[in-house]
Amino acid sequence: MGRVCLGCVLWLLIVTIPGSTSPSPNPGVVNPEVVNPGAVDTLQQIQQHIEQQRSTIIKESDRISNVEQSAQKKLGVIELNLKSTDTANQDYNGQIQLANQRLDQLQEDLAIAERSYYEKRAAIIARLRFLQRQPNAEVGSNLLLKSQDINEFLARRRRLKLVYQTDQKILTSLKAEADSINQRKTEIEAQKNRVSLLKQQLLAKKKQFEAQLRKQQQLIDRLNSNRQALEASQAQLAEDSKNLVILIQREIARQNKIAAARKARLRKTFVFNTGQLLYPSNGSITSSFGWRRHPILGTSRFHSGIDFGASYGSTIRAADSGIVIFAGWYGGYGNTVIIDHGDSIATLYGHASRLLVSKGESVKRGNAIATVGS
Repeated sequence: MGRVCLGCVLWLLIVTIPGSTSPSPNPGVVNPEVVNPGAVDTLQQIQQHIEQQRSTIIKESDRISNVEQSAQKKLGVIELNLKSTDTANQDYNGQIQLANQRLDQLQEDLAIAERSYYEKRAAIIARLRFLQRQPNAEVGSNLLLKSQDINEFLARRRRLKLVYQTDQKILTSLKAEADSINQRKTEIEAQKNRVSLLKQQLLAKKKQFEAQLRKQQQLIDRLNSNRQALEASQAQLAEDSKNLVILIQREIARQNKIAAARKARLRKTFVFNTGQLLYPSNGSITSSFGWRRHPILGTSRFHSGIDFGASYGSTIRAADSGIVIFAGWYGGYGNTVIIDHGDSIATLYGHASRLLVSKGESVKRGNAIATVGS
């Protein structure tokens, strides 16, 4: 003989769990189906995903802002280096300009000194040659031999020596002045070359700074563009999340409205003529509802249903009209059907060998819903 278990909970407050289509794990407690509960779950999952994206974008935006601040500081250092380079370059330009002016002046001084040297040298040579060409002139040895006495000879010799020494000093002084000018010219040329070399090195360094400045500015522009794009994405996601909250609220309200309408319809449709439920099986009752002694454990336990003894494969019928809210395997009850009759009344039919109805199907009082199992 097989048996079927009818679990009946009268005046039970039905609890609706959005997104859940499985029956309650507690025997006798029924969780009826909400109209399309997956819609709310899907919207909530999308909203959660959007919030995760927003969180990721906010973190990335903060990271880019920190990198951008660091890049701005580095850019400021490069700009200071460029400013210092420009200042040094202006100083070098001033030194080179001054050196050029000094070189121009020395060039003029050297030209004057050389001209004076050659003019005086030519004058001295011309005077000596003129004196040598005069037969009666007192020149050289003739001048000395015509002396009347030794004193006159020595005096004339001394004067002649002074003339030659004076001319020699003049030429030596002129040559020394020219050499000094050349020396100063060489030193200034060397200084000019050193400054020019420093300027070239400075210009090369300036080019490096300018390249670094361009590269850093490009980095900042790219970071700024990325940050703005992230901020735009964050704003869009915030708007999407806000809209989804509204959609979820609307969907819940819509489903509550449908559920309320369904309950109202059930109240009108399901009328209990006798005020009692129809027995689901023609078999005899083997265990009544209420407290009983467990046949194996020997302890007292509350039996929340009624057991019927019936032949295997015989028909199990609906105790009253309603909607099937569960049809499938249900833990210790095996193959099970649960029917919602409205007004917080639901019935459970367990230990079936075969199910004849599906979830969501409407049944009438006495309709076959399953067959008796073992």
